[in-house]
Amino acid sequence: MASAAALLLQLQLLLLLSLSAAQPGFISLDCGGADDYTDGIGIQWTSDAKLVFGGQATNLPVQNQLQKQYSTLRYFPADTSKYCYTMNVRTRTRYLVRASFLYGNFDNSNVYPKFDLSLGATPWSTVIIDDADTPVVEEAIILAAAPTLSVCLSNASTGQPFISTLELRQFNGSLYYTDYEAQFFLALSARINFGADGNKSVRYPDDPFDRIWESDSLRRANYLVDVAPGTERITTTKPVFVGTELEPPEKVMQTAVVGQNGSLNYRLDLEGFPGNAWAVSYFAEIEDLAPDETRKFKLVVPGMPLFSKPTVDVEENAQGKYRLYQPGYTNVTLPFVFSFEFKKTNDSSKGPILNAMEIYKHVQITMGSQDANTMSSLASRYPQAGWAQEGGDPCLPVSWTWVQCSSEAAPRVLSITLSEKNITGSIPEELTKLSALVELRLDGNSFSGGIPDFSGCRNLQYIHLENNQLNGALPSSLGELPNLKELYIQNNRLSGHIPRALSKKSIIFNSSGNNLQGPSDSISHGTIIIIVCAVVGAILLLAVAIGCCLCTHKRKKKPSRETVVLAAPAKKLGSYFSEVATETAHRFALSEIEDATDKFERRIGSGGFGIVYYGKLADGREIAVKLLTNDSYQGIREFLNEVALLSRIHHRNLVTFLGYSQQDGKNILVYEFMHNGTLKEHLRGGPNDVKITSWVKRLEIAEDAAKGIEYLHTGCSPTIIHRDVKSSNILLDKNMRAKVADFGLSKPAVDGSHVSSIVRGTVGYLDPEYYISQQLTEKSDIYSFGVILLELISGHEPISSDNFGLNCRNIVAWARSHIESGNIDAIIDASLDTGYDLQSVWKIAEVGIMCVKPKGAQRPTISEVLKEIQDAIAIEVQREAPQVQQLMSKRSMGSVSINTDNSVDLEQNASFDEMLMRPGLR
Repeated sequence: MASAAALLLQLQLLLLLSLSAAQPGFISLDCGGADDYTDGIGIQWTSDAKLVFGGQATNLPVQNQLQKQYSTLRYFPADTSKYCYTMNVRTRTRYLVRASFLYGNFDNSNVYPKFDLSLGATPWSTVIIDDADTPVVEEAIILAAAPTLSVCLSNASTGQPFISTLELRQFNGSLYYTDYEAQFFLALSARINFGADGNKSVRYPDDPFDRIWESDSLRRANYLVDVAPGTERITTTKPVFVGTELEPPEKVMQTAVVGQNGSLNYRLDLEGFPGNAWAVSYFAEIEDLAPDETRKFKLVVPGMPLFSKPTVDVEENAQGKYRLYQPGYTNVTLPFVFSFEFKKTNDSSKGPILNAMEIYKHVQITMGSQDANTMSSLASRYPQAGWAQEGGDPCLPVSWTWVQCSSEAAPRVLSITLSEKNITGSIPEELTKLSALVELRLDGNSFSGGIPDFSGCRNLQYIHLENNQLNGALPSSLGELPNLKELYIQNNRLSGHIPRALSKKSIIFNSSGNNLQGPSDSISHGTIIIIVCAVVGAILLLAVAIGCCLCTHKRKKKPSRETVVLAAPAKKLGSYFSEVATETAHRFALSEIEDATDKFERRIGSGGFGIVYYGKLADGREIAVKLLTNDSYQGIREFLNEVALLSRIHHRNLVTFLGYSQQDGKNILVYEFMHNGTLKEHLRGGPNDVKITSWVKRLEIAEDAAKGIEYLHTGCSPTIIHRDVKSSNILLDKNMRAKVADFGLSKPAVDGSHVSSIVRGTVGYLDPEYYISQQLTEKSDIYSFGVILLELISGHEPISSDNFGLNCRNIVAWARSHIESGNIDAIIDASLDTGYDLQSVWKIAEVGIMCVKPKGAQRPTISEVLKEIQDAIAIEVQREAPQVQQLMSKRSMGSVSINTDNSVDLEQNASFDEMLMRPGLR
């Protein structure tokens, strides 16, 4: 068996070597492709069929020969498994790993997939498809620490995981070297060719390493916007010296942008940031300046003054014209919204120049499970078995389907289930090396030979070896396992005596169907004790359960004065209300309500449901009393709906429901009183309302509301869809903390997906997909919440011809047009205090636009929205307590280490000026 595994490994190695023979260090997999071919730029592609187990290949329409690799893809089931490509690599060598994903509606579902991508045990990225015809490309640079490298797909939250291409490019020498590459890999955020001729990218063969240098001419949302006036493109056909390692390629350095008015300004969104970055700018003087002309400039980044310390003189730094100079930072903290400017100095006659730029994020490498090598060795014994081909780490980020692992940072294998897998041969010795193993199930196979010594697996509790062909004697070590509870070895060919230590253990032990001697064919005395105790315990539990049911039945027949069961009206309103009929809620006497409200004296609000009054109970609690004025069937339905829902949900960010009253024809709901009214009132302002001008406070309100909705969506069973999320249904307590209110329109998603429903909601907040399809999902709440986020930024109401103009009329279209053009200032509420970080506003703006995508499948979950809000708050907290930025040149003499808490330790032996002025030519 081992020789077969070795043979398979050799065949895979020969395959990969043949792929890269003409292009050393290249592996180019056309996922789902059937044949090998060479594309229009000379890259040799091969089918992935022999390098991955499982999945289905399918075809897509293709536009031209250059894009042939996108004509096929491979997709996998949306289950709990992970699907890995495992490639042979050279250890201690750096590789560019590139995976691309072109959806193309391959499944005819128009459900945009979302799934996780990992490098071995390390989470790499979440692939989010939001356009069927545009490929998503993920790139990383990693130092190979082992002879193989795995790229895995898993955890599909929508659609099915799929992949179009997978590429490996080997680097030479010290290219992309960092001092901490054993702990972190680099994930690409931006690689830009400035001054490019058109939208076409530069790659192989112009770049021998096939890096893709995107043109700065691309026009997409939040990509190189806020371009300064006077920015011009220049180009040269003269050779540019880029050094022996070719970073970047000459063709990239032959184009540039220059700031004729003295500056180059850009804004770029960096996905996954804020975080630690590897960032480098590439300069070459490609204009023939007159002897009296100079080009000197500084880098200016808002809020990061240390960036502006060095002065760049390209010709001097590079020791001549048409030569590469590449200052940069091997570890610098960058924000999500990265605004930067190259600005000429006062003594410079020419504006700044910029040829290219690269930015990567440092991603901490997960070291993997402690049993990874042992498990890989085990799987390699069975090269033809599907279960053994899952690849990657056995535990991280998703465990193999036949393995269960502990939850610690470096997990251990706890359980192995290989029942009925048609496995032959002896029991693998690797299993005896899993010292944390608790459960082992190998039953129903054709294992032969003896039972190995499991004395090293002292945590073993459950061993199932029944229905195999095992022979020989039972090892005495089985009786020495201190935690053993079950041992099933029946229907094998075992013989000899049962070890004395084993026969004395109080375990469940079945050895029938063997030739064993001793007390083996009957259950041991200890086992009998266990079974008797279990039966007695079960009888007692059953008696207790029956008693509880009888007590509950009696209580239902005679409800107390303080509570009422809503069984009778609920039956008329459908199955859901029948389910909640057993829920109880506090019932107030009408006289209590009249005393508390002074006979409904103080009116504090109103709506389609009725009027809200202020009250104060005898115990001093302040209350809001909602008096239903609609006595129609629909009004009663909403009243009962709200009572039924509120009686079973409790969360700090939901308005507390205190009870209800049904007496003398009055239907009343009683809530805690929220002293500061609605969010809507505090965004618009008014005679009696103080407008919230603090951006941080608005973020905190958004966080509170998101937590309340998250509870409804994920903390309730079944999930509750609010259906009327709007700023007037977000109430503020005396501490200005937010709570979600008004559940009259809420519905449970009983089937976990959608509810067919007559459209209800509020104009301006209503999900257009729900309006058209009448299919209600949690994503309808997400749309409404996205509108609220845009309200928080702008202060505007959702519908207004005055604020948005005749051609827009609604906040979604108005905000989207400004955000996608990069003009966020146009939507920021002018009344906001000026002390805020623009990148936190950008983060909320962009998640808001994601929430109001036309299709629900494209929208994030409320948990994802909450995380973005919390990240924005973290940006503001960081701004209020600024940290000194630790910077260093890529060519510095200092040393940097990245800690696991993302802090930076810098031991600098030379000033930054000195570092930057050192020759940086290649």
